[in-house]
Amino acid sequence: MNSANRKYWLGFSRASGIGAVRLRALLDRFGDLEAAWSATESALRATGIGGQAVHGLIEARRSLDLDEELDRLTHSGFRMLIWEDVEYPSQLLEIASPPICLYVWGELKPADQQSVAIVGTRRPSPYGQAVARDLATALAVHGVTVVSGLARGIDSMAHQATLDAGGRTLAILGSGLDQIYPPEHGSLAAEIAAQGAVLSEFALGVHPDAANFPIRNRIVAGLSRATVVVEAGESSGALITADLAADQGREVFAVPGSIYSRASRGTNRLILSGATPMAAPEDILEALHLPLESPIDGQPPGAEQGAGLEADLAVLLTDEPMHADDLVARTRRSSSDVMAALAMLELQGRAIHVGGMHFVRARRAGRVPEAEA
Repeated sequence: MNSANRKYWLGFSRASGIGAVRLRALLDRFGDLEAAWSATESALRATGIGGQAVHGLIEARRSLDLDEELDRLTHSGFRMLIWEDVEYPSQLLEIASPPICLYVWGELKPADQQSVAIVGTRRPSPYGQAVARDLATALAVHGVTVVSGLARGIDSMAHQATLDAGGRTLAILGSGLDQIYPPEHGSLAAEIAAQGAVLSEFALGVHPDAANFPIRNRIVAGLSRATVVVEAGESSGALITADLAADQGREVFAVPGSIYSRASRGTNRLILSGATPMAAPEDILEALHLPLESPIDGQPPGAEQGAGLEADLAVLLTDEPMHADDLVARTRRSSSDVMAALAMLELQGRAIHVGGMHFVRARRAGRVPEAEA
């Protein structure tokens, strides 16, 4: 397409009240965006896009220098994708409101169409941390792109575990690409851009705002064939992502958690509402029709050591509740290592947290011992 036409896509993306539906209406009426940008107020109103949208467009025409905006983007080192670009993610075009412009730091690849979102609380438990890391690693070694929102907690852990496993990951921002949030994730964002991409529909200079993140979440869900919520409180933004994924016809998984854990209240309610429980990473691979065998060279660093600790704990656990501190003393390993291994045993259905940091072995996956029933 004519490269000069790209600036009008940028202009419409910056006009208040103009989204995908109204943009399509303008394209249908005027044939191209240059003609729509130059149209009279009366001609714009005749399209039926609404008075507020017309006002927003006229204000954008008054305040924006499109050539200057395009030059600024070019010199930033970032790129802008529009619907007509081959690189624009096809799965995003399937949702009701794809971003008019998608700003990219890094590189998108066709393989990214095989992607899964991992989202969750900003304050995960050791269990949630272990699940996020192990799930992201399993997906990465099977060639699945991991999508998340660069937030603290589950999001950043999923990104980092994917990078550590040599996989591709996409981070979706609720701000401009030059306004990384949270700021301490600047170096992580740079790593992601080098091994995947950081994406945003917000123009350069747009600061993070609470209203931006639910808007961002539809892109997280829209880029992904499935969304997995690892841990989430009852008012977590991760639940918004799950709802958006369901609305888009994508699969939604939730990781079951203890009924005593505040971080699992949202995920447990998702399951009650119809989300698929994720008992192991293999559940996601099966849903995507991927082979369950891990590549020979796909074991993450320390995997053998972690598996050894899990095996040791599985032997130590009995039908009598054992406190985590006792298990730390018995294995002579750090508390964080033991809690992570216990979390994986829970996920595998081999251990059960019965409250108060006490654990028992599971006689059958997903069921409490008869003495505790």
